[in-house]
Amino acid sequence: MKILILNGSPHIHGATSDMVDAFIEGAKEAGHSVVNINVAHKNIKGCMGCEYCREKGDGVCIQKDDMQSIYPEILVADMIVFASPIYYFTLSAQLQAVIHRTYSIDIPKNVKKTALIMSSGSAYVYGPAIAQYYQSIVEYWGVENAGIFTANSDQNFSQQKREELYNFAKMV
Repeated sequence: MKILILNGSPHIHGATSDMVDAFIEGAKEAGHSVVNINVAHKNIKGCMGCEYCREKGDGVCIQKDDMQSIYPEILVADMIVFASPIYYFTLSAQLQAVIHRTYSIDIPKNVKKTALIMSSGSAYVYGPAIAQYYQSIVEYWGVENAGIFTANSDQNFSQQKREELYNFAKMV
Protein backbone atom coordinates (compact mmCIF):
# COMPACT_ATOMS: atom_id res chain seq x y z
CA MET A 1 0.00 0.00 0.00
CA LYS A 2 1.19 3.53 -0.78
CA ILE A 3 0.83 5.65 2.36
CA LEU A 4 1.21 9.42 2.35
CA ILE A 5 1.73 11.23 5.63
CA LEU A 6 0.94 14.94 5.70
CA ASN A 7 2.55 16.23 8.88
CA GLY A 8 1.43 19.72 9.85
CA SER A 9 3.78 20.16 12.80
CA PRO A 10 6.37 22.93 12.62
CA HIS A 11 8.36 21.07 15.31
CA ILE A 12 10.60 18.57 13.53
CA HIS A 13 11.39 16.74 16.78
CA GLY A 14 8.06 17.42 18.48
CA ALA A 15 5.43 15.06 19.85
CA THR A 16 3.50 14.80 16.57
CA SER A 17 6.64 13.91 14.65
CA ASP A 18 7.52 11.32 17.30
CA MET A 19 4.16 9.61 16.72
CA VAL A 20 4.64 9.83 12.95
CA ASP A 21 8.09 8.24 13.21
CA ALA A 22 6.66 5.28 15.11
CA PHE A 23 3.93 4.88 12.48
CA ILE A 24 6.50 5.00 9.66
CA GLU A 25 8.61 2.31 11.31
CA GLY A 26 5.64 -0.05 11.61
CA ALA A 27 4.36 0.69 8.11
CA LYS A 28 7.72 0.07 6.48
CA GLU A 29 8.19 -3.12 8.46
CA ALA A 30 4.81 -4.29 7.16
CA GLY A 31 6.02 -3.68 3.59
CA HIS A 32 4.14 -0.48 2.84
CA SER A 33 5.60 2.33 0.77
CA VAL A 34 5.63 5.51 2.87
CA VAL A 35 6.07 9.14 1.84
CA ASN A 36 6.27 11.59 4.75
CA ILE A 37 5.86 15.28 3.92
CA ASN A 38 6.28 17.87 6.61
CA VAL A 39 3.91 20.43 5.15
CA ALA A 40 4.70 22.95 7.90
CA HIS A 41 8.10 23.46 6.30
CA LYS A 42 6.77 23.98 2.80
CA ASN A 43 5.71 27.16 1.07
CA ILE A 44 1.99 26.51 0.74
CA LYS A 45 -0.48 29.34 0.46
CA GLY A 46 -4.11 29.08 1.48
CA CYS A 47 -6.88 28.51 -1.06
CA MET A 48 -8.10 31.79 -2.54
CA GLY A 49 -11.50 30.46 -3.53
CA CYS A 50 -10.96 31.90 -7.00
CA GLU A 51 -12.45 28.83 -8.77
CA TYR A 52 -9.70 28.91 -11.42
CA CYS A 53 -9.07 25.19 -10.83
CA ARG A 54 -12.68 24.31 -11.56
CA GLU A 55 -13.57 26.85 -14.24
CA LYS A 56 -10.38 27.25 -16.30
CA GLY A 57 -7.60 25.15 -14.82
CA ASP A 58 -9.03 21.66 -15.33
CA GLY A 59 -8.15 20.71 -11.76
CA VAL A 60 -4.92 22.69 -11.63
CA CYS A 61 -4.56 25.38 -9.00
CA ILE A 62 -3.50 28.81 -10.27
CA GLN A 63 -1.09 29.21 -7.36
CA LYS A 64 2.42 27.93 -7.98
CA ASP A 65 4.01 26.91 -4.70
CA ASP A 66 5.17 23.73 -2.96
CA MET A 67 1.68 22.27 -3.22
CA GLN A 68 2.54 21.39 -6.82
CA SER A 69 4.89 18.65 -5.57
CA ILE A 70 2.29 17.33 -3.09
CA TYR A 71 -0.62 16.91 -5.53
CA PRO A 72 1.00 13.94 -7.34
CA GLU A 73 1.65 12.21 -4.00
CA ILE A 74 -1.99 12.66 -2.98
CA LEU A 75 -3.23 11.30 -6.29
CA VAL A 76 -1.24 8.04 -6.08
CA ALA A 77 -1.73 7.38 -2.35
CA ASP A 78 -3.90 4.50 -1.20
CA MET A 79 -3.97 5.92 2.33
CA ILE A 80 -3.35 9.38 3.74
CA VAL A 81 -2.38 9.99 7.35
CA PHE A 82 -3.04 13.52 8.58
CA ALA A 83 -0.80 14.42 11.51
CA SER A 84 -0.98 17.63 13.49
CA PRO A 85 -0.48 19.26 16.82
CA ILE A 86 -3.69 20.79 18.07
CA TYR A 87 -3.55 24.57 18.18
CA TYR A 88 -6.61 26.23 19.62
CA PHE A 89 -8.86 23.17 19.17
CA THR A 90 -8.04 22.45 15.54
CA LEU A 91 -5.41 21.20 13.13
CA SER A 92 -2.41 23.40 12.44
CA ALA A 93 -2.83 26.18 9.90
CA GLN A 94 -0.13 24.56 7.76
CA LEU A 95 -2.09 21.31 7.48
CA GLN A 96 -5.36 23.21 7.01
CA ALA A 97 -3.86 24.97 3.98
CA VAL A 98 -3.02 21.62 2.36
CA ILE A 99 -6.49 20.22 3.05
CA HIS A 100 -8.14 23.32 1.61
CA ARG A 101 -5.94 23.21 -1.48
CA THR A 102 -7.10 19.66 -2.31
CA TYR A 103 -10.25 21.41 -3.54
CA SER A 104 -8.56 21.83 -6.93
CA ILE A 105 -8.17 18.08 -7.43
CA ASP A 106 -11.58 17.29 -5.95
CA ILE A 107 -11.82 13.91 -4.23
CA PRO A 108 -8.64 11.85 -4.65
CA LYS A 109 -9.99 8.66 -6.20
CA ASN A 110 -7.11 6.36 -5.21
CA VAL A 111 -7.37 7.07 -1.49
CA LYS A 112 -9.35 4.35 0.30
CA LYS A 113 -8.28 4.93 3.91
CA THR A 114 -7.26 7.82 6.10
CA ALA A 115 -6.06 8.20 9.66
CA LEU A 116 -5.57 11.11 12.02
CA ILE A 117 -2.68 11.58 14.46
CA MET A 118 -2.83 14.48 16.92
CA SER A 119 -0.80 15.69 19.88
CA SER A 120 -1.54 18.33 22.45
CA GLY A 121 -0.76 19.45 25.95
CA SER A 122 -4.38 18.89 27.01
CA ALA A 123 -6.78 15.96 26.77
CA TYR A 124 -9.87 18.06 26.06
CA VAL A 125 -9.07 19.84 22.81
CA TYR A 126 -9.57 17.27 20.04
CA GLY A 127 -13.32 17.51 19.35
CA PRO A 128 -13.36 20.24 16.66
CA ALA A 129 -10.41 18.70 14.79
CA ILE A 130 -12.04 15.26 14.82
CA ALA A 131 -15.35 16.71 13.62
CA GLN A 132 -13.60 18.50 10.76
CA TYR A 133 -11.69 15.34 9.83
CA TYR A 134 -14.89 13.28 9.68
CA GLN A 135 -16.89 15.85 7.73
CA SER A 136 -14.31 17.21 5.30
CA ILE A 137 -12.29 14.05 4.73
CA VAL A 138 -13.93 10.78 5.77
CA GLU A 139 -17.51 11.61 4.77
CA TYR A 140 -16.85 13.96 1.86
CA TRP A 141 -14.13 11.81 0.30
CA GLY A 142 -16.05 8.61 1.09
CA VAL A 143 -13.05 6.87 2.64
CA GLU A 144 -12.57 4.49 5.54
CA ASN A 145 -11.36 6.02 8.78
CA ALA A 146 -8.58 3.61 9.75
CA GLY A 147 -7.99 5.25 13.12
CA ILE A 148 -7.67 8.36 15.24
CA PHE A 149 -4.76 8.64 17.63
CA THR A 150 -4.14 11.28 20.26
CA ALA A 151 -1.40 11.97 22.76
CA ASN A 152 -1.34 14.64 25.42
CA SER A 153 0.70 15.62 28.44
CA ASP A 154 2.69 12.63 29.66
CA GLN A 155 1.56 10.49 26.71
CA ASN A 156 3.65 12.66 24.38
CA PHE A 157 6.97 10.93 23.66
CA SER A 158 5.88 7.84 25.62
CA GLN A 159 6.93 4.35 24.68
CA GLN A 160 3.31 3.23 25.03
CA LYS A 161 2.13 5.77 22.42
CA ARG A 162 4.98 4.85 20.05
CA GLU A 163 4.04 1.16 20.31
CA GLU A 164 0.38 1.97 19.66
CA LEU A 165 1.24 3.80 16.42
CA TYR A 166 3.83 1.22 15.39
CA ASN A 167 1.36 -1.65 15.87
CA PHE A 168 -1.43 0.23 14.10
CA ALA A 169 0.77 0.84 11.06
CA LYS A 170 1.66 -2.84 10.84
CA MET A 171 -2.06 -3.72 10.66
CA VAL A 172 -3.34 -1.18 8.08
